[in-house]
Amino acid sequence: MLNRQGRPTQGSVSAHEPHATFTGNRALQQIEPLIFEIGHPETTGVDIDAPAPFKSRLGSHARKGEIGLPGLSEPEAMRHYVRLSQKNYGIDTGLFPLGSCTMKHNARLNEKTARMPGFSDVHPLQPVSTVPGALEVMLELSHYLMTLTGMPAVALSPKAGAHGEACGMMAIKAAIAAKGEGATRNVVLVPESAHGTNPATAALIGFSVRSVPAREDGTVAVEDVKALLGPDIAAIMLTNPNTCGIFEPQIVEIAAAMHEAGAYFYCDGANFNAIVGKARPGDLGVDAMHINLHKTFSTPHGGGGPGSGPVVLSERLAPFAPVPFIHVEGGSARLVENAADAPAGNQPFGRITAFHGQMGMYVRALTYMLSHGSDGMKQASEDAVLNANYIRAGLSDLMSLPFPDHPSMHEALFDDEWLKGTGVTTLDFAKAMIDEGYHPMTVYFPLVVHGAMLIEPTESESKASLDLFIATLRDLAMAAKGNDKARFTGAPHHAPLRRLDETRAARQPVLKWVPPVPLAEAAE
Repeated sequence: MLNRQGRPTQGSVSAHEPHATFTGNRALQQIEPLIFEIGHPETTGVDIDAPAPFKSRLGSHARKGEIGLPGLSEPEAMRHYVRLSQKNYGIDTGLFPLGSCTMKHNARLNEKTARMPGFSDVHPLQPVSTVPGALEVMLELSHYLMTLTGMPAVALSPKAGAHGEACGMMAIKAAIAAKGEGATRNVVLVPESAHGTNPATAALIGFSVRSVPAREDGTVAVEDVKALLGPDIAAIMLTNPNTCGIFEPQIVEIAAAMHEAGAYFYCDGANFNAIVGKARPGDLGVDAMHINLHKTFSTPHGGGGPGSGPVVLSERLAPFAPVPFIHVEGGSARLVENAADAPAGNQPFGRITAFHGQMGMYVRALTYMLSHGSDGMKQASEDAVLNANYIRAGLSDLMSLPFPDHPSMHEALFDDEWLKGTGVTTLDFAKAMIDEGYHPMTVYFPLVVHGAMLIEPTESESKASLDLFIATLRDLAMAAKGNDKARFTGAPHHAPLRRLDETRAARQPVLKWVPPVPLAEAAE
């Protein structure tokens, strides 16, 4: 069946079903074609006068033909983008169980503060003398980050978690070079359960990577680390709590072993939201750790928007923090923008970003900290852990736990052992969640667990919200075990475009829209 645009009817409605619609719409669930399919170059929602005669300065760079972009009338443009926005799933739509990539409620108070005049319109090229308030925000945020982590220094400028990883590891590389060991200490240890960015970051800046095995209980053993130590080891990159949702029980011993060998301890701080107010990384022996402000301190996440990944540094690494940074001396603060202007004893490894970082994220994170206070941030960590264990307890009789002997931290990890013999895969189960109105959890990660399903509810969710989520997954699990394969293998049935061939899309991406061949209408 073709709709008015000559396209097959989409969504879960089959062309053979009696309630299939001509438009492809399902009442308020309206289909929305690509703008290239409905727009026309000659259509515009605005009237622009023809330009006065002028001489082009583009020379050979001038466009030779029409640009060919589709246009819509003003109401059509509004409807197009509103309809597209209604197809998005976000934290304002429902619970976001995306484990290992915290997606939690962004408090509107934070947004309101970030939009205040003076914060929203500050510009990175303004003279420093005109932005004392911005420097005060940076200084105050730095104070809280150092207090919460037990670290003496922080670099604010990195723009995301992976960018922060690079910053921390570059500081380690600079410290090794300053000791004259740059030619020999060139290997970084990375556990098998690490985030994929960890080995990539180490390799990017010139280190070799050596894997550390994960024990059967999902943790890293200090004995396995010691067996790999030698004069060539520069650092270890360890996530804590780790990507299996477990607090590393031997983290203090691992840090001590690294320091005794003359190496450094980089902690991936992506999961810091599970331990804020409960444990300070500096007390555990950490030398460098990035902090994802979106995961821990409620700044927006995803969609290619502005990110922020500050890096806290130990005394051993503080002198190598990149510019720019704020230096306080004699009760006054100044922004050090060039390495040559750094105070005596500092050896900045350079600059990692063009300006000073993401001011909007600083304001949001600081607002979150001040509105919660130390007790509130501690409670947020406790609630995140409580919610994860509540989900674990509510599903563990139907879904299998790869590490049953360790309580979960901020996320509950299941594997696909319970799906054996059902004909349903982890991917099928995740796709069926879309039909129930939920974004799927993280699947097939961490790689040390076969068919992993990683669920993180965050501290933002109420008990009622968690109860509905648990009941939904229990219903799906019982359907899978009850041989209701059709509910899963074709899922999602109610999404606009059903299930996509993700493997083919990745291997054979179609990057250009081509107009379809028009179909002739059948004769009367």
